[in-house]
Amino acid sequence: MNQKLYVGGLNAATNDARLREVFSEYGEITEAKVITHRDTGASRGFAFVTYTDEASGEKAISARNSSELDGSTITVNVARPRADADRSR
Repeated sequence: MNQKLYVGGLNAATNDARLREVFSEYGEITEAKVITHRDTGASRGFAFVTYTDEASGEKAISARNSSELDGSTITVNVARPRADADRSR
């Protein structure tokens, strides 16, 4: 079963390719996407990485949470479903 991770605190220069490069060390990735502003295209400072299995996601969380990526300290955890995020608004 796929596991989607939230990656926060990204440096503005970190892009999809860099994210995939760093996180592919922990398993097979189906998607690595830096979220950007709709109008400007600039990074919003967070991304989602989806692995093909939960074990890879857990390895990535253990290895990369509170680590440095491109000069910024990042947060890595299991992504919450969008419905949970919408309820807080």
